[in-house]
Amino acid sequence: MKKTSFLRNSALTLALAATVSAPALAQTPPNALVMAWNIDAISTFDPAQIAEVVTDEIYRNACESLVDFDVADESNYVPALAESWETSEDGLTMTFHLREGLTFRDGSPATAGDLAWSMQRVVRLGFGNAATLIEYGFTAANIEQTITAPDDRTLVLTLDRPYPASLILGSIAANRVASLLDRKVVEANATGDDLGNAYLATRTECVGPYNLVRWNPGEVVMLQANETAGGSRTPGLDQILIRHVAETGSQRLLIERGDVDVARNLNAEDLADLEQNENIKIETVLKPSMFYLAMNMDHPALNDSRVRLAMRYLIDYQGLGDTVMRGVGVPRASYVQYPAVGALDLEEGQPFSLDLDKARELLTEAGYPDGFTATLLIGSHPYGSPIGQALQETAAQVGITLNMERMSNSQLFSRTRGREFETALLGFGASIPDAHMMSSRMVFNPDNAAEANLGQYPSWRSAYFDEDANARVEEAMMERDPARRIELYHALQRDQMENGPLAFIMQTMDPAALRTTITAYPRNGFRVYYDAVTK
Repeated sequence: MKKTSFLRNSALTLALAATVSAPALAQTPPNALVMAWNIDAISTFDPAQIAEVVTDEIYRNACESLVDFDVADESNYVPALAESWETSEDGLTMTFHLREGLTFRDGSPATAGDLAWSMQRVVRLGFGNAATLIEYGFTAANIEQTITAPDDRTLVLTLDRPYPASLILGSIAANRVASLLDRKVVEANATGDDLGNAYLATRTECVGPYNLVRWNPGEVVMLQANETAGGSRTPGLDQILIRHVAETGSQRLLIERGDVDVARNLNAEDLADLEQNENIKIETVLKPSMFYLAMNMDHPALNDSRVRLAMRYLIDYQGLGDTVMRGVGVPRASYVQYPAVGALDLEEGQPFSLDLDKARELLTEAGYPDGFTATLLIGSHPYGSPIGQALQETAAQVGITLNMERMSNSQLFSRTRGREFETALLGFGASIPDAHMMSSRMVFNPDNAAEANLGQYPSWRSAYFDEDANARVEEAMMERDPARRIELYHALQRDQMENGPLAFIMQTMDPAALRTTITAYPRNGFRVYYDAVTK
């Protein structure tokens, strides 16, 4: 459809945003995408601090990185800010050549120097996403020498080891840490030595197709087409409006009435019913995202690997797969998402079934024949509560009392990242289609000390530290023989299913209900590409 100037003035913008709390029209605006989505986990839009998949998708649709995932093949990397790149023969240097004509929102040139500063800033701030760069040898002490811009269109990364190029592309170049911030604006709005952290909590000062113009926590996110920020992508729709709707029933009502174009958090029953609606279509992709039971090893019982294995035999994978997970996930006990490089296949990646006798046997061996008591934290995921209830019921049959505490996702994340939990149901999304990503967070733990405060590592959150496992993760990461590398990751997964502190339950699917007025909704397992949506 021809692009119009719809919703260019602030009055109409506010009128659209007001539909969050007022009865919406039966038809959404022709040049805006309106989504119903549970977005209560959003806490900041600073790329140095974003730590969950909802904000990541929104941010990556506003701000481009050096490279991007191919929408049709997420294992393939395509140019974005960088039009080309190469690796030195010794594997220690990667050089990225930025495309010509990159500009910020005010029309000023965006340079490789701005990008080098943006990436250095992530390390200097030291928030969770600093680990993305620190893992590959970039530290506060060396970033000015290892992340450099010899000219306005060239960025050079100097690595500490010859990592596989695909890992650097996926882990860094396609990550939000490689987005290009407007240094002059961010520095002008810094408070003290925060490098603009407070300012960027509610803004996107970057190169990309959209600009964040409004975020009301627990209500709405609004993106406006960025007409002056020249990047690799051109927005097709003028506005993206994301309405926070936590309840699946409310999302269903909105999509049925035509008040939204897309509903993102529907349960299995709603999806089945909506398939019968001629004005709605259901589209699903398998996400690189896992849902799991985290067990804190600071709890005396959960410190024993036999108890943790017993908990796995208390998960009714088949029953959950036939009910709660139907349409939203597939049972999977491996920590690596399928079909990432190095992942166990669907059969070997799910060897467990509900077995109360086996669980009792393991508990008795561990010295807990009568079970134990622990709290179970549940967030606002639509399937979190029913999975928690099912686990609570089966655990009770072997003497384990799980006291559930329900809370918002943001509260859940705060508690678990601070190790303030005993057990919790959580989700975690991989950022690259390679087993290293999940291994580096679910298994590897660089420092188990409480004061290390490494909340970005689920392994640290659960107080899991194994020097041998750390070494095996490192070995697999650096292995150059593809077949041998896969073998190493397979062995790690088998070991973690027996001994790890994270009992994986399912790999999630991303079902979306779309009004048939949406003619293109391009996406892969990592995200929706807002700029290419048409209606």
